[in-house]
Amino acid sequence: MADIVKQILARPIQLADQVTKGADEAHSFKQDCQELKAKTEKLAGLLRQAARASNDLYERPTRRIIDDTEQVLEKALQLVIKCRANGLMKRVFTIIPAAAFRKTSMQLENSLGDVQWLLRVSASADDRDDEYLGLPPIAANEPILCLIWEQIAILYTGSLDDRSDAAASLVSLARDNDRYGKLIIEEGGVPPLLKLAKEGKMEGQENAARAIGLLGRDPESVEQIVNAGVCSVFAKILKEGHMKVQTVVAWAVSELAANHPPCQDHFAQNNIIRFLVSHLAFETVQEHSRYAIASKHGMSIHSVVMANNTPNLNPNDHKRDPDDETMTRIAHPMGNQVPNQMQNVVSNTMALRTQIPSQSKPTQQNQNQAMTQSTSYDNANQMKGTAHNNAKPHQQNQQTHISLSGTSIKGREFEDSETKVQMKAMAARALWRLSEGNVPICSSITESRALLCFAVLLEKGPDDVQSYSAMALMEITAVAEEHAELRRNAFKPTSPAAKAVVDRLIKVIEKADSDLLIPCVKAIGNLARTFRATETRIIGPLVKLLDEREPEVSMEATIALNKFACMENFLHVNHCKAIISAGGAKHLIQLVYFGEQMIQIPALVLLCYISLHVPDSETLAQEEVLIVLEWSTKQAHLIEDSLIDSLLPEAKSRLELYQSRGSRGFH
Repeated sequence: MADIVKQILARPIQLADQVTKGADEAHSFKQDCQELKAKTEKLAGLLRQAARASNDLYERPTRRIIDDTEQVLEKALQLVIKCRANGLMKRVFTIIPAAAFRKTSMQLENSLGDVQWLLRVSASADDRDDEYLGLPPIAANEPILCLIWEQIAILYTGSLDDRSDAAASLVSLARDNDRYGKLIIEEGGVPPLLKLAKEGKMEGQENAARAIGLLGRDPESVEQIVNAGVCSVFAKILKEGHMKVQTVVAWAVSELAANHPPCQDHFAQNNIIRFLVSHLAFETVQEHSRYAIASKHGMSIHSVVMANNTPNLNPNDHKRDPDDETMTRIAHPMGNQVPNQMQNVVSNTMALRTQIPSQSKPTQQNQNQAMTQSTSYDNANQMKGTAHNNAKPHQQNQQTHISLSGTSIKGREFEDSETKVQMKAMAARALWRLSEGNVPICSSITESRALLCFAVLLEKGPDDVQSYSAMALMEITAVAEEHAELRRNAFKPTSPAAKAVVDRLIKVIEKADSDLLIPCVKAIGNLARTFRATETRIIGPLVKLLDEREPEVSMEATIALNKFACMENFLHVNHCKAIISAGGAKHLIQLVYFGEQMIQIPALVLLCYISLHVPDSETLAQEEVLIVLEWSTKQAHLIEDSLIDSLLPEAKSRLELYQSRGSRGFH
């Protein structure tokens, strides 16, 4: 930077010397030229002082101020050159307005003030001695820019405490106004913030991480932050930093990923998924760093699963890359367990697990805001993910030891409960945002203990942790719905982690009185193609949500049921019969007739699926579904939907074929 600053200063210093020389050679307006000379010499002295201190000068304001100063000196040089004209005729034809000297003199005065301010703002805190810098003349049109320059200069040259305060000031500016955030990035604020995040005291690190999270409000800003090296800095903090700082870093990761999804892969390449899962698993599943299986009393779900699979393992399978052990794959088969056994394991583990203290409950408004921010799954990144080894437990002495290689957990157990809760909430939030539409990241998450952790936290976690866990599951299942390989690997019916997740989702839907309801309904719908015919617990609770519910809940329940009843679902006939048995037909008729348009369309689609797949149902005849379909053909806003336009005629035709006029109630 010093060489760049010297190059910037070379030209104005040369111009100042030329102005001084030209003023001495003036033949007219000598007194005015001498006044310009005096100010120019003073300015030249400051410029040379700046050149000597080039190592300490903050480049952005230096470039802006010196550019303006250079323009002023060029005007002053042109003026004194005109005064060098010799001879009567040259003087007559050289017109110099009297105001030109006053204007140039004032501009030189402003340049003096700007360069003086630049030297003060670039000085160390000791040299400045807490001197109030004020605003330079250049700030007349944009005072906030100079305030930003001052804070960034402190980040470069101040003490750790001063740098922390400067970062806090930038947090306030970035929070207040998006434009200020862009200015902070443009003026080079990100590199010193990242340096403070690495080197500062705990409060300074928090302020720096918070500022970075606030600055990344749009794709372009996030791209610049990522290019500045944020991923490696955040990864190091999540691996080794203080938990309070790690909490803010996890939040910042979630903000950057939410505002610019392409940065997800950059974070994943720096092992941030691994570190976040580690924080999520800490004190969530018992014996976080080492799963010791001595007896089946008080063991984690994960431990029970691995113990049950131990006899079938190859003793040589324990040889693996230790860096991949944090992302250990959960073993799947559980033998011939009865369907409720996994649920009992979850319940017993929950009773023995240390509970996390509650936090304030997030409002429905916040939940809805989070839902609306979710990105589309259709544009999921198809990048190939990094393969993770399928780490398996050692068979000796019925014990499984899983090290957390590369993850520092020293001292985390001594953190206060509130900090631990916040860390889990932000880790879940970050995993939610990182998983949106990203197949490789979802694969990494589902191959780790994260699914098991989400199941546990969805039941016993504080409100924020539950909310973000539900949102993460919603996004992961949405990606799995679109990608068969991920769906088969992560949510196969024999997977204990998947069973635990489904159990928790169903219980939330059955309870139907929490802010978690909508993401859980969406998640169950996303998993519609993973369930076996023997799984009969799901349809009934979803059908109940069709009646006497908020419009959004009824709509999401209808959309979820459509995923069970559609042609792509191999068990669509079974599911349609279950919907009819649960009383779904009468609810759907009400929604088609009287529901809002956003509900009418999915309700009519579902009614068409049921009519197509179970046309001989007596219940459909008694409920006069054919009349509903005939009425729908006359509703322009309904038949405009392309799916309804293709389904409705065939569904109506099938019902007419299988149902007599008498059974339809015609007279």
